[in-house]
Amino acid sequence: MGPKKKKKSGGKKKVSKAEQLRLQKEEEERRRKEEEEARLQAQKEEAARLEKERIEQEQMEKLKAKDQERREAELAELHSLEQKFLSAQQWKTDYRAHAKWERYLSCDESPDPTVLQEINTFMSLWREDQNEDIQLVMEKGEQVLNLIEKLQFILLDTPRNEITEKETVQYQESILELQNLLHQKYNGATEHLLKTANMHEDSETGNMQAVTKGKNVTFCIWANLKKKVRFKHHMFYDTQHGFDLPKSLAVSSVAVRILHTHYDHVSPLWLQCQSVPQLEVLDSKELIQNSKDNVEEPEEEEKKAREEPNTPAEEETCSDGRKSAISLKEKSNSVADRNDTEEEIEKKSEILDITSQVQDPLMQEETNEKEEAITDENVVNLQQFVPVGGVYHIDVLQLPPQVKQLKDWSMVELLDGGLEAYPYPPEEAEDATHPPIQITLRLSDNVMYFEDPVIARWDPTGQQWRTDGVSNITYETQEKSITLAMGAFYTIALLQDAHLNMPYRAWELQPTGMDEALLIVTAVFATIQIQIKGNRCMLSSVVVEQKDVLSHITGKWISPIDLRAVLKKAGVNIFPGEYSHKYVSVSKKAPLAEVRAYQQMALVASAFAFAWSKWNVEAGQEQVVFKVSEHLKADSVKDWSLYMFNGQKAQKLKITETSEAFSEELEEDSEFHSTLYHMLKDAASKEAIDKVETASFLFVDVVYQLLLATRVLTYS
Repeated sequence: MGPKKKKKSGGKKKVSKAEQLRLQKEEEERRRKEEEEARLQAQKEEAARLEKERIEQEQMEKLKAKDQERREAELAELHSLEQKFLSAQQWKTDYRAHAKWERYLSCDESPDPTVLQEINTFMSLWREDQNEDIQLVMEKGEQVLNLIEKLQFILLDTPRNEITEKETVQYQESILELQNLLHQKYNGATEHLLKTANMHEDSETGNMQAVTKGKNVTFCIWANLKKKVRFKHHMFYDTQHGFDLPKSLAVSSVAVRILHTHYDHVSPLWLQCQSVPQLEVLDSKELIQNSKDNVEEPEEEEKKAREEPNTPAEEETCSDGRKSAISLKEKSNSVADRNDTEEEIEKKSEILDITSQVQDPLMQEETNEKEEAITDENVVNLQQFVPVGGVYHIDVLQLPPQVKQLKDWSMVELLDGGLEAYPYPPEEAEDATHPPIQITLRLSDNVMYFEDPVIARWDPTGQQWRTDGVSNITYETQEKSITLAMGAFYTIALLQDAHLNMPYRAWELQPTGMDEALLIVTAVFATIQIQIKGNRCMLSSVVVEQKDVLSHITGKWISPIDLRAVLKKAGVNIFPGEYSHKYVSVSKKAPLAEVRAYQQMALVASAFAFAWSKWNVEAGQEQVVFKVSEHLKADSVKDWSLYMFNGQKAQKLKITETSEAFSEELEEDSEFHSTLYHMLKDAASKEAIDKVETASFLFVDVVYQLLLATRVLTYS
């Protein structure tokens, strides 16, 4: 028997203590080496970063020094171009004086509404005129509306240094008196027609109905001659307006009038005479002086310029028509009042103060916080909602004594009180209930309602629109009709959110020919195209859901002020107002950046196209960002680049519209300039610069007015 085999040992061989120490030492050495390498790499990267920053800082300092060296010359050159604004202002001043002289020489029957004696004589003669035929009253009414429009245009178009406070109040009081006289004449014509109601009986019902249409007003009058309950419902088929009366009225000697004025003479005058909010900053002459005084402190200069606009006086609440006229004047002059003399005003704003008389909404924000909030939820806030489509005066009237025929004589009993309202609900106990009046209104095809309108009644005591007293509202979008119930007879308006088309989705301004351009604003519900040519503009199209609408106001060359009026009247508001920033979520922009951008965009609009950029929101309050492309031919493809401008420094950005994040990094091999004009001039062709220099001052002015009115850099 042989010897036994040794068993193989299981498991790993034990590592000696010395071996463990050796391995630990190697691991620590490796870790120290890696840490050292990482430290050296970090130092190397940090050094590279610092070196890159140093080089970039040196380059930036060189660019700043270069910009500062040429700043005075660039501002002087810009000031020379800005003389176009002064030329436009002078042209408009001369035009107004010439138009006034032409009115004086014309010797026509129409009065000059600015001459108090003439307008008072006109109103006195019409008051004394006893002819109350409804057609003649409507014809005369068109003349009155024309006079009102002229006065409103003068108030909106005339710079504050060309109109005195006394003149402003006079024009506003004349407007109110003309409006009141016109409505009195409408009442007189209604009474005159109702006195002969029995001579115009309807063969089917025995009652009288009459529909009289004019350019700006529609009368629908029904007289309850037979007083039968089964005729309590009536529809004016020419207009599709109708009513359903309670039984107590159906058996009474009453008349119902639905008077639709396509204008609004009910709301406070300040709402009817809203102008373009004004942004005031230093002009280029003052910037030249500042650049001399503050060569080493450009940042302080920017800060000072940004703070230049003062906060205007807050608006007064209008309680009646006359007070609203005075309040409007106070509002329009508040900017002027904060300076010492008119001479100082002219010096300070000789270039930039070329638009309207109302203050900058950005400057209003602090004072707006002090305004009294509307606590009654039934009162309509006219800063947010505005009447669209005119006003419907719905009245129940006491049927006057009827004309009686005796052989060749017509006899009628005359009443001292004139047209009398029939009391409904009757003056009884407060807890008594009375059936409501059902009203159906066919809305105008010349107005756009993008959402269901707010229905409100006019409260003459509180001088405000209210939503209580109107119920059971049904709005038929396709039929463009609305049905409602009223506890009494009211003056009704359909109000729409003034800001529902804001903020804009996009915008673009492009030249289309010599002193011609096209402004496209893509709003929330509509796309609006406005052509510009010389000193006029034209609404080219309004597209809603891929359909052209509002053809009755397109294709007409008018002034920017008139364009604002016709678009707002049609329910398409792309013109931010004094308080719009409170109701639209926007990226606020400093007036310094915004107004100078509009001015310099207008100066070069004959050769360059501009458009919306998504990065404008990311750029902050102090600067604006937009796309720019030289554009000399209407059908050429645009090569967009991004530019940033803060009012005193313009630069071309490296990022594009499709970049992942916003960056202020300069485009390679580009510089920055004190003006947008010189920034664009760097890469512009000679043909483009020649076009800019020869552009008509009237064209430049209209482009600027439209940019300032739409405020595309803030409200998009």
